[in-house]
Amino acid sequence: MHSQPPWRSARRRTAFAASTILAILLGFAAWFAAPSACAQERRDREPNSAYLERRAKLAAQVDCPIVLLGLTGREESSQAYLFEQEENFYYLTGHNEEGAGLVILPAKSSGSDASNSPREILYLPIKNPQKEKWNGVRMSPADPGIEARIGFAAVKPFVEMRAAVENLAKTYPCLYTILPYEKELGGYPHEKEAVDWLQQAAPQIKLKDIRGKVSALRQIKSPGEIAFLQRAIDLTVDSHLEAMRMMRPGLHEYEVAAKMVEVHAMGGSEAEGYAPIVGAGPNSVALHYDKLSRKIEDGDIVVLDVGAQYSGYSADITRTIPANGKFTPRQLEIYNIVLGAQNAALAAIKPGMDLCQKGSKSLQKISYDYINSHGKDLHGKSLGQYYIHGLGHNIGLNVHDPGEPCQPIEPGMVVTMEPGIYIPEENLGVRIEDDVLITEMGYKLLSERLPRDPAEIERIMAQAAAQRATAAKRGND
Repeated sequence: MHSQPPWRSARRRTAFAASTILAILLGFAAWFAAPSACAQERRDREPNSAYLERRAKLAAQVDCPIVLLGLTGREESSQAYLFEQEENFYYLTGHNEEGAGLVILPAKSSGSDASNSPREILYLPIKNPQKEKWNGVRMSPADPGIEARIGFAAVKPFVEMRAAVENLAKTYPCLYTILPYEKELGGYPHEKEAVDWLQQAAPQIKLKDIRGKVSALRQIKSPGEIAFLQRAIDLTVDSHLEAMRMMRPGLHEYEVAAKMVEVHAMGGSEAEGYAPIVGAGPNSVALHYDKLSRKIEDGDIVVLDVGAQYSGYSADITRTIPANGKFTPRQLEIYNIVLGAQNAALAAIKPGMDLCQKGSKSLQKISYDYINSHGKDLHGKSLGQYYIHGLGHNIGLNVHDPGEPCQPIEPGMVVTMEPGIYIPEENLGVRIEDDVLITEMGYKLLSERLPRDPAEIERIMAQAAAQRATAAKRGND
């Protein structure tokens, strides 16, 4: 999925049909099979120590308390809405339930707070047995052993959080929180509501933005995060292979997308990282095409940009394949140019390079120069004009995770490499996208198992077509 403006990177959790149905079934199964007092989690999480370490790193960087609010569960009115915690809050807590709050005191404290009081507190809603009859068991501050379970020295009722913030405002001149991202757009609703809540609790206090410091931490992935990303990538590779095997003229785009989502869900994915993109023929040149309505025709090229999410972490992989299993000469020409551009960028990846559009360290420029110097359009003009997006972006808890294109890449980052050419007058779009872990010496291609070579793609599709023909013949005998 190509790079996009930051204000469009937030993802609504209205799940694709197959994921929603599976989630509901699993939820009912868990409720009836395990009616204990333990809340039910569908996703894995890192050890409590990982979240504790992140909070400690933040506490060491600030001179005032950090106050964050999680999502409430009221952000989306759709009946298909699946709750997913706000990313920064989840990154620091590992808590994926509604209505929570977080306070972290600065590591170096002075004044009346420099006592034996807890340095960080998680606030949770109080127990609501009536609501749990409908929505399932939730964690509460009254649960036995809740502190050890969630990894906090103190867990208190959320109703006490406002008084705590009021007291902090008497001791400190400021509070850190996440301020609205794009002020001219009003910010995301959750961010604006959180700021309003803080200003009501402490109208005199100065609010500072903690987003940049959290974003900096999120860019370097922990071993646990890399493992979750690899699991999401592996499921995505499986779904792309299944799409290659089933692809043929006569199918609809939505049928291919549904099969890919089914593969994800059956493998444990709780949602897609973004709305599935299956664009055939003229739809292959629309970068975020998501209508999925076209009947795939003989001769179409099909762009498959579909990524699984696993334990909150999103893969982002694209392949472009021929609908009938065989690239036309022109399709193959453009495909090989895009593949060459990707290989040129991969060959140059190492710490210190960047995804900027220009400069001596620019991987984007390497890929653009390759495309611009290979092949022509129908009018004899260079193809660079049809490469209309960035080369890549960070992935993690968001498919467009924090990270600026012009900052140097560092070991531990996971980024996409996704050059593309889109020629509307030829109904010909090609994008090849892979997920890459930056290492000390270069990179590791996390999606390497999914073929990029066009001959290998054609071989997989031909083998599947032969198997379908054999099965059909047996059915007719």
